[in-house]
Amino acid sequence: MKFLIHSLLLVFLVVSCTGNKQGSNADNSLTENVLVNKVPTLKGTWELRGFYNYRDNKIVDSFSNNTISRQIKMFTDSKVMWCKLIKQDSTEFFGYGKYKIEDGQLVEVLDFGSNFMNQVISERKEFKFHLQLREDSFEQIEFDEDGNKVYSENYIRIE
Repeated sequence: MKFLIHSLLLVFLVVSCTGNKQGSNADNSLTENVLVNKVPTLKGTWELRGFYNYRDNKIVDSFSNNTISRQIKMFTDSKVMWCKLIKQDSTEFFGYGKYKIEDGQLVEVLDFGSNFMNQVISERKEFKFHLQLREDSFEQIEFDEDGNKVYSENYIRIE
C-alpha cells in the first residue's frame, strides 16, 4: 500500500514537472511573440508632417506642414510637450501638460503654454482626440460636437 502511494506521488511529481516545463516553453513563446508584435506607444519624439480635413467623415483635403511651420511633440510615460516654429514670425507657440490614452482617445490636459496658449488654456484645459497609433506614426483626429471628424494632425516618429 505504501509502495502504491509512493509510486503515485512519484508519477504525479514527474507529470507536474513535465507540465511546468511545457508551460515554461509556452510562456517563452508568448514572450517572444509579444516582443516581435510589440504594442505601439506614444512615448518618444514626433514631428507633425501634415493635416487631413474631413467632410462627412471622409478626407477631402490634405496638406503638408513643412511649408507653413514645424511642430514637434514629445511624450514621456505621462507628460506631453509640444512646440511650434512658425517660419513667418517669431511667435512662441508651445504647450505642456499630462496625457492619457483611454478608449481609443488621446486626452491632453495642458498646465501652461506660450502667451497665446495660456489664453486658450484659461478657457479650455482638456483636449480630446481620436487616436490612430502605429509604431512609427499616429493621427490625432478632432471631432465636432455632433461626433463628425473635422481635421487630423498626422505625426511621424523621429526618435
